[in-house]
Amino acid sequence: MKIAILGFGIVGSGTYEVLAQGNSGVEVKRILDIKKVDSVADKLTANFDDIINDEEIETVVETMGGVHPTFEYVSAAMKAGKNVVSSNKMLVATYYEELVNLAKENGVEFRFTASSGGAIPWLSNVIRRTATERIMKIQAIINGTTNFILDAMQTRGADFSEVLAEAQNLGYAERDPSSDIDGEDIKFKCSITSSCAFGVHVPHEDIKVFSLRTIQKSDMEYAAKMGMTLRYMTFASRKAGGAVSAYVEPSFIPANSLEASVHLNNNMASLFGEYSGRLSFYGQGAGKYPTGASVATDIIEIAMGTGFGVSCTGKAVVDNTAELHRYFVRTAEKCEAIAAIAETYEEKDGAFYAVTREISVAEMYDIAAKVKENDAGAFFAGIHTEV
Repeated sequence: MKIAILGFGIVGSGTYEVLAQGNSGVEVKRILDIKKVDSVADKLTANFDDIINDEEIETVVETMGGVHPTFEYVSAAMKAGKNVVSSNKMLVATYYEELVNLAKENGVEFRFTASSGGAIPWLSNVIRRTATERIMKIQAIINGTTNFILDAMQTRGADFSEVLAEAQNLGYAERDPSSDIDGEDIKFKCSITSSCAFGVHVPHEDIKVFSLRTIQKSDMEYAAKMGMTLRYMTFASRKAGGAVSAYVEPSFIPANSLEASVHLNNNMASLFGEYSGRLSFYGQGAGKYPTGASVATDIIEIAMGTGFGVSCTGKAVVDNTAELHRYFVRTAEKCEAIAAIAETYEEKDGAFYAVTREISVAEMYDIAAKVKENDAGAFFAGIHTEV
């Protein structure tokens, strides 16, 4: 099978090198990129028409990133009868419904397992499991950068800013780490995973997010005092009437839980099936070769004729009103809105620490938005005793 790769950055070059090392029967005929790369000079083009008009190219591999012109490129490829493989979480989360249905309309494959979980065979197993049972919920540590930061804060007692700088020096975090520490990256992955699990498009813009940006060492210490540790997690589940609950938040979890043992920049994602119960997947969630290997797997499975089985019946209603648990909150001053829902509220070293009663995710996010108006440094974490 002959393919084209759109974008020859970290993931695109990683995919190319993985394919070159094996005996897959896949030939990279064209690479779309505006920069000069001597090692693939004979394959390079800056003109997408060279790809779309080439009947020998059966599959287009999108590793460019971003939404535009990427969406236009992959849509045109499908309409031209070409399969599409993408590692682009922003694209897939934004246009999930459109792209899944466009592939069906044109009789081609659309695969995107590298968009969530990197090298972990996460999405492929979520999709395969839906053939035999309903997936009731998902929960995941699915961002290596923030897990590296929290693990270092926990095990070494380090400050957030210190470990963030270390993560940037190691290449785990970007110079602007906002997408990771403010939960945007996790939100896109939650959208994709829950869309695959529940058979409807869960729009990323409807997924609520608490940022990790304002975490302090004292928050980790409070978690330890409760016999818990802190991880940055996403949760999604089926609710009554066809609605879906979906959110991202710093999470207090039991110190003896599986997720608490996820160290460094590793990921762990779990699905809960109505028959099989919990199934968990652990490993590297990013990187040139882990992600490139996941993209290459999608390409090879298309060449082998292995079906994917993803479907989408419309957009989901995201409703977090029936999702209940307690919260940990730290504020600079005692706050009436938090005091009204607090089981405990104590002052220590100039800050106030609360543990709330059980409250819905929807109500907590509404209260937090008002608190943040006057206290931008306030920190919120869900307390998940059954993770």
